[in-house]
Amino acid sequence: MKYHLTIKKLWNAFLVYLSFYLSKISRKPIHYGDPISLSIEPTTSCNLRCPECPSGLRSFTRPTGMIEKDTFQKIIRELKDTLIYLTFYFQGEPYLHPKFLEMVKYAHQSNIFTSTSTNAHYLNEKVARDTVNSGLDRLIISLDGTTQEVYEQYRVGGKLEKVLSGVENIVKAKNELNSKTPEVVFQFLVVKPNEHQIEEAKELSKKMNVDKIVFKTAQIYDYKNGSPLIPTNEKYARYKEYSDGKFRFKGKLERNCWRLWNSAVITWDGKVAPCCFDKDAKYVLGSLKNDYIGFKSIWKNTAYLSFRKQLLKGRENIDICKNCTEGIKIFN
Repeated sequence: MKYHLTIKKLWNAFLVYLSFYLSKISRKPIHYGDPISLSIEPTTSCNLRCPECPSGLRSFTRPTGMIEKDTFQKIIRELKDTLIYLTFYFQGEPYLHPKFLEMVKYAHQSNIFTSTSTNAHYLNEKVARDTVNSGLDRLIISLDGTTQEVYEQYRVGGKLEKVLSGVENIVKAKNELNSKTPEVVFQFLVVKPNEHQIEEAKELSKKMNVDKIVFKTAQIYDYKNGSPLIPTNEKYARYKEYSDGKFRFKGKLERNCWRLWNSAVITWDGKVAPCCFDKDAKYVLGSLKNDYIGFKSIWKNTAYLSFRKQLLKGRENIDICKNCTEGIKIFN
């Protein structure tokens, strides 16, 4: 990522960090600078039907669609001088967008670190080569099982053989094109049906020459009475069972949130949401959908100011914050 940094980006990052810590101390929503990181949603469409996922469950109240390339480019042109990290993901499968890799290439040429998350069902040899040539910096691939029987219990409708074939194609393309990117990361969402395969997943990642494997805790929407997806190993669970038989979130809800100072989410249809836990874009802080009014005018508007102020009063009062780990992951 160091190759994407400039003096202007570093100065902006300093201003964002400063305003965040001043806000924590003063309990007032102070904000300087522009976002360091951004998540842009290529599409809400998905080929799988995973439980606990709005795309998979087809449970959105917002419409399904794909971001327009022109809108995407306007966002990048406005923010490229200060934006360090761009994630092509919120909901849905990015590779379903026909111009996805064109947008990746545009961001790469704008000197922005790019990342995406995929179920890897579309990584044939051509798409794998195009992915490497696009300049994508990080490719996160959902594994979630080392056998088809286990994999399909969460990745409903998915084929593990396609995932592994896609990984082979990416690794092969990187070697043939003599490219260090994208960094290939296996992401293993730990749930009860697959927790016994954690060690096997580590071995598989070595065998397939991926760069890293990450074990991620699963968000469960209706967890209070338990769920067949909650792991028995508490290390990998966001929830703990108490003496009354009820499950409660293990995390501590501090009266601040770094995400609201350094990043934002933009849905395919131009809505600006506070973070990735607002999966249905319930808290729309602004919209770029019609005439492009500029992201910066939304970043510091009254709605954003009010939301940050509410956070500083207590995250427990905001429903999307009650199930947030603020990035609990276990790296190996």
